[in-house]
Amino acid sequence: MSNITASSLSYQVGNDTFEGYLVFAADHQAPQPGILVAPNWMGATEDAVAQAKTIAANGYVVLVADLYGQGQRPTSGDEAGAMMMAVKDKPAEVERMQAALAALRTQTLAAVDATKVAAIGFCFGGHCALELARSGADIKAAVSFHGTLDTTGSYAGNTISASLLVLDGAADPLVPREQLAAFANEMNSKGVDWQLASFAGAVHSFTDPKANNEGVAQYHPEVTQRAFKRMYQLLDEVF
Repeated sequence: MSNITASSLSYQVGNDTFEGYLVFAADHQAPQPGILVAPNWMGATEDAVAQAKTIAANGYVVLVADLYGQGQRPTSGDEAGAMMMAVKDKPAEVERMQAALAALRTQTLAAVDATKVAAIGFCFGGHCALELARSGADIKAAVSFHGTLDTTGSYAGNTISASLLVLDGAADPLVPREQLAAFANEMNSKGVDWQLASFAGAVHSFTDPKANNEGVAQYHPEVTQRAFKRMYQLLDEVF
C-alpha cells in the first residue's frame, strides 16, 4: 500500500467546519468508486485512517467522515459516549453524513465515479451508514459492522434505494437481539434489498484490533476476514 495516501479534507455542515480524511491511491488517475466511512465513536482517528487505507488499496477512494466537528476529538470512552449521544438519533446524524457524502463526491484530490458510491460504518458509524440509507441518500450500498440497527423512524415512505448489509456479532451484548428481527421487518416492509450475517462467537467491535473487553467488545480476526469478504462481494455486485 505504498502508494496509498491520506489527506485531510475540510468541509462545511451548516456554519460549522468538519475535517475528515481522504484516502486514495496517489498514482491512480481514472475515476474509482467512492466509499464513505463512518468511524466508531472515537471518530476520525489514526486507526480509522489505517483501516481506510486497507479499503482504498482494493480500488476505492475513501473518505473517513468527521462526525463531531473540526478539533472535536474524544480522548476517552466517556468523552466519546457523550459526543456520540449528542449526535445519534438526531437530525445532526444524517446531516453530517450527507455533508460528508457530498464532500466525497465534489472534492478534487482524487477522481471519484459519482455514480458508484457506498457508505460503510463501524459501531456507531454502522448506525450512521444505515441512517444515511434510510434517509434516501443516493448511494449504491450501506454496510454496518457491529452497529445498532434501531432508528428514529422519521423517514417516510419507501425511500431506501441502497442495498444494505448488516454484519453482526451473534454474541454482541451491545446490540439487543430484538433489533435484528425489527430490522428485518422494517426492510421487508419497504421492499429493500438487504442481507444480515450474524457471526457465531463474535461480540461488539469484532473488527477492532485494539478491542479487548472480553465478552463485550473484542477483536475477532477470523470473523473480521469473513465480514470484509462479504462487504467486498456486495460492493462488486452493486458497482
